[in-house]
Amino acid sequence: MTTTQVHQPLQAQYRLLVMLVSVGFFMQGLDTTIINTALPAMANSLNEHPLRMHSVVISYVLTVAAFIPLSGWLADRFGVRNIFLAALIIFSLSSLGCGLSNNLNQLIFFRILQGLGGALLMPVGRLALLKIIPREQFLAAMSMMSLAGMLGPLMGPILGGWLVEFTTWHWIFLINLPIGLLGVMISFKAMPNIKESKVLKFDLSGFILLAIAMVGLAMGIESLSKPQHALYSTAALMAAGLIATILYAIHAHSHQNALFRGRLFRNKMFSLGVWGNLFARLSSNAIPFLVPLMLQVAFKMEPLMTGIILTPMVLGSVFSKPIIRPIIQKFGYRNFLIFNTLLLGSCIISFSLSTAETPFWLRALHFFIFGMLNSLQFVSMNTFTLKDLPAHDASSGNSFLSMIMMLSMSIGIALASTLLNIFMAHYGSDSSDQITLAFHYALLCLGLLNMLTALIFMRIPKQYA
Repeated sequence: MTTTQVHQPLQAQYRLLVMLVSVGFFMQGLDTTIINTALPAMANSLNEHPLRMHSVVISYVLTVAAFIPLSGWLADRFGVRNIFLAALIIFSLSSLGCGLSNNLNQLIFFRILQGLGGALLMPVGRLALLKIIPREQFLAAMSMMSLAGMLGPLMGPILGGWLVEFTTWHWIFLINLPIGLLGVMISFKAMPNIKESKVLKFDLSGFILLAIAMVGLAMGIESLSKPQHALYSTAALMAAGLIATILYAIHAHSHQNALFRGRLFRNKMFSLGVWGNLFARLSSNAIPFLVPLMLQVAFKMEPLMTGIILTPMVLGSVFSKPIIRPIIQKFGYRNFLIFNTLLLGSCIISFSLSTAETPFWLRALHFFIFGMLNSLQFVSMNTFTLKDLPAHDASSGNSFLSMIMMLSMSIGIALASTLLNIFMAHYGSDSSDQITLAFHYALLCLGLLNMLTALIFMRIPKQYA
């Protein structure tokens, strides 16, 4: 057996680099979850309705999705350390801007800037590890980094609830400043500024088309949740998104240096995996946004208790990691994805049965099961999507999948908000019972949508069963 086939422990000279990338991973993981328990308090402080605060989440996620394709090219052109350092500074300064915001529009502006930093932070960090760390130590490096990725989401809900209850919501953003400063100081010592000697011309027209497509589709759905928006503006956004999508599909097949070449989508497994990821994530990505709102707005739960009760969701995800591989080996991707999609959809529907009187232990068990099923779904979908790509398409395919994952999250939250507003307009919002009913019907619709995704996985060839 050659040394390149042996997975060696991480050498001391690379540990500081992995710690640095882990700082970025931790910041992004924390930021994704810490805000969900704080939305009602933020709404109260900014004189907004809690159910209209989804723009704060969507603006960040959508910006991350739009700028992911730019990250690799910038790192190759200007060097991994320069871009990673820029990402840390942008993320930290925009966090300061978020913490100092006095109204919703200011907050959304700085969340967009924060999304730009987030879009560069993780892809460039992973790229640095790939370029610098020897292959035989790469697994050890990724394992160490994934621990930081788990700690962020695990701490996020409780920390967010605690900060809101005992300080102010501004600290959920200001907490990024010391972490970001630590990352900046380590960057100069731990990360060499590796560049590529020859960098292809950036596909600016393709990048613009993709950005218009994603923003048009997500914001079109998001505007449906706001009654003050005229129907023609919603239709215009959706039309712009669809036209840009079609134009990019043509562009991908006709341009030699397209961000994502058309040949990627000729791989049937990759195409099925992308479609499955897009639709399966719509519902499950909306749950960490929708459920904390339901607990606080409809059930009148305190922010800290909301954060505590959401923690089993992350623990379920951690519990699922060791069992994914043996399950896939026993049942195959096709059978497992069909069955787990139906189970996950049923679990989402069952959230519509919860009430303010639901026992603590039952609610915690419910979140644990959802976290486990959700993690099983995500990991199996991601692995299936990328497993058959040839080596020369692996990097491009992974970037496209990352972009789709973030796009699906933004559309999913926009869809959940739209459903919630439709049902509140129908049932009313004058009492907790009416608001609870609106949440329940929104969850029912999201669960059914998730179950329909099984139809995509049924198209997987039976040799993958």
